[in-house]
Amino acid sequence: MAALRLTSITLCPAASAASPSSAAAPRAASYACAVARGLPSLRLAPARSRRGDLVRARAAANPAAENYASALCELASESGTLDQTVSDLEKLEKIFSEEAISEFFDNPTVLRTEKAELIDEIVKSSDLQPHVVNFINVVVDNSRAELVPQIVKEFETAYNALTGTEVATVTSVVQLESEDLAQIAQHVQKITGAANVRIKTRIDPELIAGFTVQYGSDSSNFIDMSVRKQIAEITSELEMPSVTLDV
Repeated sequence: MAALRLTSITLCPAASAASPSSAAAPRAASYACAVARGLPSLRLAPARSRRGDLVRARAAANPAAENYASALCELASESGTLDQTVSDLEKLEKIFSEEAISEFFDNPTVLRTEKAELIDEIVKSSDLQPHVVNFINVVVDNSRAELVPQIVKEFETAYNALTGTEVATVTSVVQLESEDLAQIAQHVQKITGAANVRIKTRIDPELIAGFTVQYGSDSSNFIDMSVRKQIAEITSELEMPSVTLDV
């Protein structure tokens, strides 16, 4: 399964790109990311729309997730911490995407003190802002930990609208270099006209080599520079139907 990794690449207008057992006890989790060397150079082909099983339509939003995200977005906007808050939430999205984490927090048989210990561990390892810490506590107290990934997505949607930001997901076999990601971000910014571009990275060994880029509404725009695609195209050409010639 492809693993999602988050980067800090953000492009702004007229600025250079910067290399940006669930019931009884909490399961130990490691949030360290290994960074491998990527491709030395990139050549991007024009984007094409791609739908079907590789691009899924955005699911209907959960009303509760929308409410949490709206309240948090309003607070972050008023305090001028939108950028830092979206960064904090990306960290939480990665942590709470582990089913055992949300199950632990939403388990009514687990003592609140035990949940508090795990929250403290998450806060210390992620260096979260106070209002984001309060958000976690409220979500846990309301047994809504399973909604955290959805809340993050709703917050990102609001953040992107407020800041004119386009999000592009880059999938590769190994983590690409910051310079490569910046080049991709510049390309996406050029073809979308977005004020800002944020890059998310995903690791997928099945690509064999190369990378893909998804961006736009529901990630409907797709750039495929993977070796897997090239192999599929060659295989398709070789699988030509037999032709009978009249002699």
